[in-house]
Amino acid sequence: MRLTLALVVSAALSLVSARALPPVTHFFDTKIDVEPKGKNVTINGVLTYVTLPEGRYDPRVALLFLTDVYGLPSPDNLFLADQWAAAGFATYAPDYFFGDALPIGADYVPWLPAHGENVTTPLLLAVIDELKSYGVTQFVAAGYCIGGLYVTRLVQNNTVTVATMSHPSFLDVPADFEVMKAQSHVPIEINNAEFDTLFTTELAAETDEVMLGQYPPGYKRLQYNGVGHGFTVRANASDPVQVAAKEGAFHASLSWIKDHLVY
Repeated sequence: MRLTLALVVSAALSLVSARALPPVTHFFDTKIDVEPKGKNVTINGVLTYVTLPEGRYDPRVALLFLTDVYGLPSPDNLFLADQWAAAGFATYAPDYFFGDALPIGADYVPWLPAHGENVTTPLLLAVIDELKSYGVTQFVAAGYCIGGLYVTRLVQNNTVTVATMSHPSFLDVPADFEVMKAQSHVPIEINNAEFDTLFTTELAAETDEVMLGQYPPGYKRLQYNGVGHGFTVRANASDPVQVAAKEGAFHASLSWIKDHLVY
């Protein structure tokens, strides 16, 4: 008889060997060294950062944390995933770059062609399929940068119940949202930055033209001024504008997901 998801995850966290996660400096308190709270676990052949709430939670609901191009090696991504777990969600961050995330500071242009959707999407779907077999009945998604592209696909295909994305990248605007409007029933929220050079304010406005008031499942876009691309994942802790934007976007996304979950 198949074990429950909670038992499977608990066993995986206890028994599966994972590479060590060293102490790093926490984004919000540069004077205190902390460690990520989750573990790296292999799910259906895909390395996945799994971080669980400390209290009671519903193991039938899984939050897919879809990282930016820096993937699991980035401590900022792990801390943000932990923040979702602290908010009550069993959180899973698949390594859809298969160990080849973009090094921080590197140019993404030559890196991107080898990490197209034909390579990355099967890894994401493999994790989703395995979690379904363990008893997950409802997926929610939070995507950042390139993770917003995968959120878009999951929403278009009605794979998730509700989704949010922040400073999404590599979208085809307005075409991706025309597809979403035509075939999806998934509520979607977008957090965008005033100074983003990838999902620009012009592209945000084009998205509104397709979605605002025309998408019955629910659409919301919030713009954060004074910040740029990546603001929801990392920021300067000494800059109150950046900190307020990062915290504000997280709480907006959390409220959006909680308001649209199906119980």
